[in-house]
Amino acid sequence: MNDDIVLQAEGISKTFRSTGSDIEVLRDVDLAVRKAEVLCIVGASGVGKSTLLHILGSLDRPDSGEVRVRGRAIHDLKGKELDRLRNKVIGFVFQFHFLLPEFTALENVMVPRLIEGESGAGAAETARYWLERVGLGDRMTHKPNELSGGEQQRVAVARALAGLPEVVLADEPTGNLDDATGKEIHELIRSLAREEQRTFVVVTHKREFARYADRVLQLADKRLSQLS
Repeated sequence: MNDDIVLQAEGISKTFRSTGSDIEVLRDVDLAVRKAEVLCIVGASGVGKSTLLHILGSLDRPDSGEVRVRGRAIHDLKGKELDRLRNKVIGFVFQFHFLLPEFTALENVMVPRLIEGESGAGAAETARYWLERVGLGDRMTHKPNELSGGEQQRVAVARALAGLPEVVLADEPTGNLDDATGKEIHELIRSLAREEQRTFVVVTHKREFARYADRVLQLADKRLSQLS
């Protein structure tokens, strides 16, 4: 395997089955993502972008195919190994930031480190670093309802990175933001990939993110292809 490939999917297929009908959303999808790459996957709402991202992050299982992180098949993992993958190797940023409303920005970002068993002091130091990196050094003691939508999403990015993951999977990270704020988040993701050597896979229906990505793929008709 190429040492630069940190995330790879081969032959991913997924069908949702319900009474009276089957809905196939992914068919034989292949994907390889390099270290420090920003990969953007675009597509209309409902084509399966989130499903693919959830499979890549082990939140869902494919009907067939395999996902590997650094060459290791992730859907073979169970228990503590799977928990470690989700908490340490892969980070998530969602359209809805899912910040804990009773916690400050600092406390929200500390959570992944505390889950890993790090001391409160160590977790706070890591959280401060990442909040500084996303431009919120002066907003650490604010709770989510005291932050703008863009600031809340920056906290979500910092929280994802606080676990020191190799790969960050972002599902419509600017879907609820205005264009100007969305541009700031896009630029932030690009700079973090470059400066922190993190890999980002971003799924979105906003094609304007393409200018901030190293590579853009389109999901349509159940398959991935180069964006034309």
